[in-house]
Amino acid sequence: QVQLVESGGGLVQPGGSLRLSCAASGSIFRLYAMGWFRQAPGKQRELVAVITSGGRINYADSVKGRFTISRDNAENTVALQMNSLKPEDTAVYYCNADIQSMTRINAWGQGTQVTVSS
Repeated sequence: QVQLVESGGGLVQPGGSLRLSCAASGSIFRLYAMGWFRQAPGKQRELVAVITSGGRINYADSVKGRFTISRDNAENTVALQMNSLKPEDTAVYYCNADIQSMTRINAWGQGTQVTVSS
């Protein structure tokens, strides 16, 4: 069994910052790409940022220059530093990881709410 557990969501004013963290645990032989997705009410889930095991990073255009993704391969964690938050960043944020366990699987966290509002 593999679990992804997120933390760090909450309510923040426009222009503020939040840091999301995600820890992978269980029978993990190797972690490939790890990333963050988000889903706002009435919208489809979208990619926010992804980082490969080798450190290659891609961001959605809407968050470039404001969000930073990082990972700690020794701790099996991925983080998302979100700065200059805007109301349109409000969504449930999901951690995602491509994992080699007993089989190769794509795992999701339970989601954490981020609300940007004054």
